[in-house]
Amino acid sequence: MKKKSFISISVILVILIIDQILKIWVKTNMVLGEQIPLLGNWFKLHFVENEGMAFGIVFFGGYTGKLLLTLFRILASGAIIWIIYKMIKSYVSTGLLISISVICAGAIGNIIDCVFYGKIFSLSTYYPPPADIFPASGGYAPFMQGKVVDMLQLDLFTIGNFNFFPAIFNIADASITVGLFVLILFYYKPLSAFVASFEKEKSKQ
Repeated sequence: MKKKSFISISVILVILIIDQILKIWVKTNMVLGEQIPLLGNWFKLHFVENEGMAFGIVFFGGYTGKLLLTLFRILASGAIIWIIYKMIKSYVSTGLLISISVICAGAIGNIIDCVFYGKIFSLSTYYPPPADIFPASGGYAPFMQGKVVDMLQLDLFTIGNFNFFPAIFNIADASITVGLFVLILFYYKPLSAFVASFEKEKSKQ
C-alpha cells in the first residue's frame, strides 16, 4: 500500500511541477500570441490563455460561469483523488493506478491556474512587457477567476486553411488526454473489474 501511495503521489507531483514551471515561464517571459519554434513549424510554443474548458469552450459567461466551471473542476478532481485512494487500498495493477494518477495531475494542474493565477500574476497582453508574478498592484482577476495558460502547438500538416490539429494545449491537458487514452486502450477491463468490485462491496453494506 505504501509503495502504491508513493508511486501515485510521485506521478502527480512530477507532472504538476513540470506543468507549473512551464506555465510560469511562459506567463512571465512571453506576451499573448508570441510564438517560439521548437521543432521548426511542426512544434512550437504559442502563448494563449483559455477562460473556458478544452478548445476554449465557455458554457456560461461572466463571473458566475467561471466560478461554476472552477468548482466543477475541483469536485471532479476530488472524485478522482477518492478513486485513487480506493485503488491504493485494493489490488489494482500499477499501470491502472498510474493512468488515473496522470489524469488527476492534469486536472489539478489546470485548477491551479483557475484558482490562483488571477491573484498572483499581472495581466498578459499582446504587447511587451510580459506579465509579472506577485505584482505590487495586485493580480488581474479575483480568486477562482484565473485563466488557464496554454502554449504547446502541433502543426503536423496544413491543407489549405485546414489545420490537422488546431488546438493549443498545456502539459496538464496532455496528461489528461494521454491518461484517458492509455486507460481506455490498456486498462478498460481492469477498470471495469474495479468498479464492479466496488459496487459489490457497497451493496453488502
